[in-house]
Amino acid sequence: MGTDYPSTNVEDSLHRVEIPPPQPFIKTLKSSLKETFFPDDPLRPFKNQPTSRKFILGFQYFFPILEWAPRYTLEFLKSDLISGITIASLAIPQGISYAKLANLPPILGLYSSFVPPLIYAMMGSSRDLAVGTVAVASLLTASMLGAEVNAAENPTLYLHLAFTATFFAGVFQASLGLLRLAITNDPFILRSNGIPLVICGK
Repeated sequence: MGTDYPSTNVEDSLHRVEIPPPQPFIKTLKSSLKETFFPDDPLRPFKNQPTSRKFILGFQYFFPILEWAPRYTLEFLKSDLISGITIASLAIPQGISYAKLANLPPILGLYSSFVPPLIYAMMGSSRDLAVGTVAVASLLTASMLGAEVNAAENPTLYLHLAFTATFFAGVFQASLGLLRLAITNDPFILRSNGIPLVICGK
């Protein structure tokens, strides 16, 4: 007595996928740019929110401290105090040394040790990022400015040129952040390109 089994035709078991219709060039370009510059869609939290809430979210976007400060506890303060003292014991002499590498007054090295982390604590979003000067930047500054003016003969002009160079460097990096191009500041890229930067500066 035979048993009838259902047909197992391969063509019947496959599901055909339709090829998507071609999209207009402008729509494709817009989608590609959005995926490149805004992969995390930073405007998503603002959708379907009242105006007052959008205003608060905007402030929290540019100043993340407004988001996490209400949840800050005494335990966090104790841990941050210990870690701050530990890092300061390294960052202060390191900042002075980097200032000397760039032929700048040591007091500027002290400023570079605590001012950037203080600002980043209010405007930064990463709790593990180290902010401050590096040896390559100091050497590049000394090489670039030393080709134009002697720091020993004209320290005032040298200092003004250093302020101008660092100002435009800050504007450039802020522009990279606003344009969502912060990947170009990746530590691996900076370290791997450090030696070519020094050679190009010379």
